[in-house]
Amino acid sequence: MKSILSKCTPIIVALFTLTTLSCTKYEIPGNQAPETDPVSDPVSVSTCNPDTVYFQNTILPLVVSSCATTGCHDQASHKDGVILTDYASIIKTGEVKPGDPNDSEFFETLTDDGDDLMPPPPYDPLSSEQIQMIRTWIVQGAKNNSCIDGCDTTNVTFAAQIWPMMEAYCTGCHSASAPGGGIVIADYTDMVSLAENGSLMGSIRWEAGYAKMPTNQMLSECNINVLQNWIDNGSPE
Repeated sequence: MKSILSKCTPIIVALFTLTTLSCTKYEIPGNQAPETDPVSDPVSVSTCNPDTVYFQNTILPLVVSSCATTGCHDQASHKDGVILTDYASIIKTGEVKPGDPNDSEFFETLTDDGDDLMPPPPYDPLSSEQIQMIRTWIVQGAKNNSCIDGCDTTNVTFAAQIWPMMEAYCTGCHSASAPGGGIVIADYTDMVSLAENGSLMGSIRWEAGYAKMPTNQMLSECNINVLQNWIDNGSPE
């Protein structure tokens, strides 16, 4: 009997070990919870880095103003099945390859010399500076990022604060060649006229009786205050 047990003991131990292993929860390499994806997850920082192009601050307003317009790539129109109103839709249907603008169809259409140019005529094409910003954003990973700097409403001038804001949010829909709603925002004179008749602040505040501007998303409180400060100080150029 002792001899039999001696022979069986290694088998029993092996079976016990195998059973124990099968019931043990393992942390298998490669199956751990995925780390945060820096490309798709929203990232916000409190201080804006001048060398970084931020999607929420710069790219989204520009794309919405120039591309996600009525009849083109807003939610209602979705021309060619393409919607460009938010990060997810721009990445998905805009065919953006993070890190490689030359392999991103979205970027290629901005410089196309044929029928695929975006925005299409009669809309004005993006400026070289705007195209470069989009290129830099893609090179930097096409991240869904944003930054928050202090809101400075002092010493506001047209050239330094107002016109860059208009280029980002408004001129894509209100150029001289394609004046949305019959409104042209092409230069300082146009802005002063809109400020004086009250339609500028009425529109950006989405007040009753005025067309909403921008149509997809209201300007930030900071931007609204900057515009109001500029008007209150006599609309300096």
